[in-house]
Amino acid sequence: MQTRSSHLASTSQLRSKTRREFLRAAGMTFAASRMLAVTPTPVARQMRGKKTVVVTFGGGARDEETFAPEGQRYIPHLLGELIPQATFFTQVVNRGILGHYVATASLASGCYETFNNFAPVSPQNPTFFEYVRRGLRRDARDVWVIAPSNGFQGIGESTHGSYGSGFGATVVLPKRLLEGTNTSQIPHLEGLLRDSYESPLSLPEARASEVSLHELSRLLQLSVSDFQSHARSLRSPDELSLYIAKHVMETLAPSVLWITLHDIDVAHSGAFSLYTEAIVRSDGICAEIWRTIQSNPEYKGKTSLFILPDFGRDGDNEPSGNGFQHHRTGDALSRTTWLLALGPGIRENAVVDRPVESIDLVPTLGRLLGCDTPLAQGHLLHEVL
Repeated sequence: MQTRSSHLASTSQLRSKTRREFLRAAGMTFAASRMLAVTPTPVARQMRGKKTVVVTFGGGARDEETFAPEGQRYIPHLLGELIPQATFFTQVVNRGILGHYVATASLASGCYETFNNFAPVSPQNPTFFEYVRRGLRRDARDVWVIAPSNGFQGIGESTHGSYGSGFGATVVLPKRLLEGTNTSQIPHLEGLLRDSYESPLSLPEARASEVSLHELSRLLQLSVSDFQSHARSLRSPDELSLYIAKHVMETLAPSVLWITLHDIDVAHSGAFSLYTEAIVRSDGICAEIWRTIQSNPEYKGKTSLFILPDFGRDGDNEPSGNGFQHHRTGDALSRTTWLLALGPGIRENAVVDRPVESIDLVPTLGRLLGCDTPLAQGHLLHEVL
């Protein structure tokens, strides 16, 4: 009798093979990274000038709407621009809780966090942001998190006694900024401010690491009136996050920028057209971030970009799930995603089929920037080091 763990492994491996085949069918050729012998390197010294940008999707998109032939029209930029320049991991497994905040906190700490997804709490384990600030002696202006959901307010700083207070990231919650402005003339405001399509989130009290609109305008030399004017033209919180991210990169050029996209979570509403529209928008945002990196002298040639979903979505054949709409079953499809890594020193047009875990991200980022991540439980992704 097949155990749940072995079923997850076999289904994940099948998904990995299928993704490679889908991409080959799209006319892409790859170096077989899984066949290369990668020699682990010692802990790197501090890499001065190196930068990292991470983009996560709050709510993954299924292969049927992305890499499969019928879904490739929704991700033209990932397929045509980014993957050919990247190392693509086809089998990234999340073994933790499938809730967007707790899963993203796990990505950020390199440990599977176990708190209630809807609780107004911070991660229990030190985050990558704290490792960078403490290990490399950076101030808060050098480490930024931009997250559209108000429930992500505590993600920049853990409760760990050796890190935590004083070592957190600067956190921007764009919807909070809109709530503090005159929004009467902003169309589609309800959609911009909606916090979760799955369940209401408890809103924590303000924290010192979260910036206000006034502080943001001062830090980024950003006109409040320009901010409000631009917001009127936006269709989604993710577009607002991109707008702020570009200002942060242009003005402060931080070493770490973590952007959590959340538009795809509209799938919980049950509207397939809105779900695929969000995939298209997220695909374009990822490409725009990479173009911004390449056009900015502070980033070009020294920045690694990592793109990955927090987890997947239910398959159509799971009777206890709702297909694209939810991620309730905990089956292999809802746990198995992918990771895209590109930047200087990272092999282009390469595919890695071996199983890795989402918590492997933090130790890998630490090695790239030259800081220790001693409490992270993941393993190094040697293929990108």
